[in-house]
Amino acid sequence: MSSENLLESSCEACREDAPRVTQEEIKELKPQIPAWQIQTIDGIDRLICAFSFDNYLAGLDFVSKIANLAEEEDHHPEITLEWGKVTVSWWSHKIKGLHKNDFIAAAKTDSLFAE
Repeated sequence: MSSENLLESSCEACREDAPRVTQEEIKELKPQIPAWQIQTIDGIDRLICAFSFDNYLAGLDFVSKIANLAEEEDHHPEITLEWGKVTVSWWSHKIKGLHKNDFIAAAKTDSLFAE
């Protein structure tokens, strides 16, 4: 898994019995998304990152791009839009934790921000 490029991957349908990523897998995948932090909220690990913008409409445009990504990948984040800031949280609801899909989606979110 370490040599795999997250941007070239696609999310797979997540089942309730899908395995969460292991600590070893996290160590291999996390360097591809260095700005993202793993936070535990209500006992569930999530990937969270905040993105800065010069104004509200630029943030709103980014939210729209993430929404399109979420539909394409059939994987949907929590998104918070504020003036000058968008915070994105990826986790896999069915397994109540982190799956490889979350790392793929985070990498693709970074790519959208870089555009």
